[in-house]
Amino acid sequence: MGGGPGRGVVRPLLALVVVVVLLTTTGWTSALSPRAARDAMAAALAAWAHGTVGARRLPGVDAAPGTVARFFASLSGAQRLGLVRRYPLVVGNLDGVDPALRYGANRLALLRQRAAVRADQRSDQLTAAGRTAMADLAERYTSLLAGRRQILAFDPTGGGRVAEVLGDLRTADRIAVVVPGVDTDLADFERADAKRYSATAGMARALYGAERRARPGARVAVIAWAGYTAPRGIGLDAFTGTLAARGAGRLESLLAGLPRRRDVALFCHSYGSVLCGLAAPHLPPGRVRDIAVMGSPGMRARDVAALHTSARVWAARDAGDWIGGVPHVEFAGLGHGTDPVSAGFGARVVSTAGADGHGGYFVPGTTSLANFAAIALGDYSKIIRPTRNTRTSGLVRVMGARKNPPLFW
Repeated sequence: MGGGPGRGVVRPLLALVVVVVLLTTTGWTSALSPRAARDAMAAALAAWAHGTVGARRLPGVDAAPGTVARFFASLSGAQRLGLVRRYPLVVGNLDGVDPALRYGANRLALLRQRAAVRADQRSDQLTAAGRTAMADLAERYTSLLAGRRQILAFDPTGGGRVAEVLGDLRTADRIAVVVPGVDTDLADFERADAKRYSATAGMARALYGAERRARPGARVAVIAWAGYTAPRGIGLDAFTGTLAARGAGRLESLLAGLPRRRDVALFCHSYGSVLCGLAAPHLPPGRVRDIAVMGSPGMRARDVAALHTSARVWAARDAGDWIGGVPHVEFAGLGHGTDPVSAGFGARVVSTAGADGHGGYFVPGTTSLANFAAIALGDYSKIIRPTRNTRTSGLVRVMGARKNPPLFW
């Protein structure tokens, strides 16, 4: 009978549906979204939309990065600083603005948001749990304010979006961008426990350190980019491309706003690889030299050619990574397509020796991290390829080994 998927497609689709049903009933909760954050961003955007500098209107927040860059270049130093003081939440998130100005704007925005959260903590309308949540949020802001951290983006609304730069974007010859997966927001941007290398900031720090050790004196920069709204938990959002598509536009804007004549490499973990796959056809030709995916559920493409990119595409997956048990199919918008480590996809598969499961690819001392550093530096002759098939099979074995679904997809 015609009109339906073949038997070879039905079985993985049924397995995928089972996974969705199981994982969407496990009680994942959304991050705290303080009213102060929503109000502050809404007020900032409204003020910017009606603002002027001199007699000139300000560019729209959706203006192309090149347009924004030319506008700011036409201003005096005093005018630029004036915009930072008046609209820190806008300037700090505006692609095309000089990174140093964005760092200053986001520092000011963080200070103001922390003050607002601390004020809310004293409200008699809060429960004890609410006060604890506010205290935790204030601590996250304090951490981002520590030392001389370079915060390239900070949006406190919803779960929160943030990006941090390691190194100097203006002088770097090569720039790496770490794109994380599920459950990535302000709360999970960095961790101090054993899973710190599963978090966005930890992955970026590990990559930056590995590059510096591999080539001391190299002019490199790494961006820890939690700059999109990722799915919460491994539910329906994680099995569709909706949030990835929205994030892809944000990634394209970020890359368009980076300094010219720089080689860029993307390192896309888990659901982040879905985002990178959707962004790939729209990336500036020749600008992004490499796209590396690890622990990928698929890139929404049948093979490398379907990505329509001139970038080299690399793929990695540890033998113990549970993602290998998720059906790599796409049907009616559900699932993310071909397995990037499969021979049919056509990516350059690299060794992950020493990595441990889905969140262990950036742990110092692993072959996977050494390979990522070599890719970021363009030292392709130093990349180690796998000596055996490391693909994982068996959905029941992989998923059944865990009582609760894992984080950081």
